[in-house]
Formats: sequence, structure tokens, C-alpha cells
Amino acid sequence: MPTAIHSSGPVHYYRAGSGPGLVMVHGTGGDAVTNYTHLVPGLADVRTVVTPDYAGSGQTADPGGDLTLDLLAGQVAATFEGPSDLVGFSLGAAVAAAVAAEHPELVRRLVLIAGWTHAGDSRLRLGLRTWARLAESDPESFAAYGPLMGFAPEFVSTVGVETIMAGEPPHGTLRQIELDLRIDLRDLLPKITAPTLVVGNTRDYLIPVEHARALHATLPGSEYAELDSGHVVLHERPAEITALIREFVTRDDHR
Repeated sequence: MPTAIHSSGPVHYYRAGSGPGLVMVHGTGGDAVTNYTHLVPGLADVRTVVTPDYAGSGQTADPGGDLTLDLLAGQVAATFEGPSDLVGFSLGAAVAAAVAAEHPELVRRLVLIAGWTHAGDSRLRLGLRTWARLAESDPESFAAYGPLMGFAPEFVSTVGVETIMAGEPPHGTLRQIELDLRIDLRDLLPKITAPTLVVGNTRDYLIPVEHARALHATLPGSEYAELDSGHVVLHERPAEITALIREFVTRDDHR
């Protein structure tokens, strides 16, 4: 597993495929493997897919101290091998937006999935705070909360709760949720110059779709798509989200 050098310590990532770079940033409580392994084959024939683990996830250690958006964005930026397309899911969407804003020379095209601009909405804060409390004190309820908030009801009923029940919270989950509550992209978004696709999920109970719509509205010139999915669209609608990413990032390949 390759590593990149960052001031916080080694940043572990996976690399597959060939061609121009495509960096894909995971969400809270996830990592490169759980969020993206099943999507990589659908993209690796047209892109060199890089999937980093940021602080507290997968093989990348939590360095302690303040967990900030700047820290995670710096870790992700360290894994770029050159100008690349960039995809972010959930907290990863905020990280990807920060990379695109602060390092515009690195980002060719940007895809933001299930993101939000800031956590001022009381409904959003209630969901995230409950998730944090369960991660800290009640692992069994934490494991149940994931399917309830992360997926559309029909998907949970079809695949079975046991298939998608979370286990013990990954080691960085609580600190990542606390960062979710502090996210505020409003000063960063005007700095983004890369062509951007925002994706919202109409059945999202964790980050309601209105937040993706607001993110799109704040980014003049961005494109927007909605999928009939819960929050974890990467698993609920893998073919559809892969197709959206693939079409958007390869649009200029033959011009």
C-alpha cells in the first residue's frame, strides 16, 4: 500500500488503473476500502484511481490534536501525483471542496456527493449529534443507526439489516463526526474554479437532499444530478453513481 508524506505523518492510499488521475475521498466512518473498492473497476480503465485514507480511517493514523478540514485536505492533496479529477462523498465532499479551493492547480474536475455547505440546520445537527453520542457510548445502537439513517427503507428491507449493520465504530469516527458539525464551506466555495458536478440523494436522512441543492446553488456554473437513494449512494446505487462520475470526468478526454 503506497504512502504519501504529510506533516501529520504517512497518508496511506490505494492506486489502481492507468491514465489521468482520479482521487476519491471517503466519508465519515469509512475508508478507501469500504467506500470505493467496488467502484474502482468501473473507473480504472479510464483513470488512475487513487483512494486515500485520511486521519483516523483505514491505515492512516489519527495524529491527535485538532482534527480540521485543513488537515484532511492537506493529507488528500499529498496523494495527488499531478493534476487529477477529484471525487468526495459526505465528509469527503467537504474535504474535496477544500482541496479544490486551496489547490486549484491540482483539480481538473470535481464531483461532490451528498455534501453540505455548513451545519447550521437544526435537523442536520440533531442527526449528527445523535450519531456521535451513539459512537461514543452505545456501539449496538450505533450499528443500528447506520442503516436507519444511511439507506432508503426499501434498500434495508431488500438486502437485510445484517448485511449492512455497522460493527465497532472505526477508530476515527467520533472525531470525524465532530468535524462534520463544524464544517463551514461558505468562504471556500467561491474559490473553486474547477468544473463541478454536485450529486444529491432524494432519500437521504442523514444529510437531507436540500443541502446538496444549496451546495449546487452556491457554485455558479456547477452541474447537478439527483439519485433516488439514501445517503450511502456508493452502495445503494453503485452503477448509477459510477456512471455519473465516469461521464463527467471523461467529458473532455477526446476533445
